[in-house]
Amino acid sequence: MSEQDQAAIRLELARLKQEHADFDAAINAMIAVGCDPLQIQRMKKKKLALKDRLQQIEDRLIPDIIA
Repeated sequence: MSEQDQAAIRLELARLKQEHADFDAAINAMIAVGCDPLQIQRMKKKKLALKDRLQQIEDRLIPDIIA
């Protein structure tokens, strides 16, 4: 993987981490206000899917090392 590819992946990773933090803040605000539990559950599901995507990207950056 080239340096440019790694830089692009790291940029995407940073963007997704920020989005994940934004989801967390939004969910906490929705809970504080007392929004519909179904909406909160949907947001949590989107946040979980984003976390899975983050893990996939991190796995691409870290090479497999067989000890």
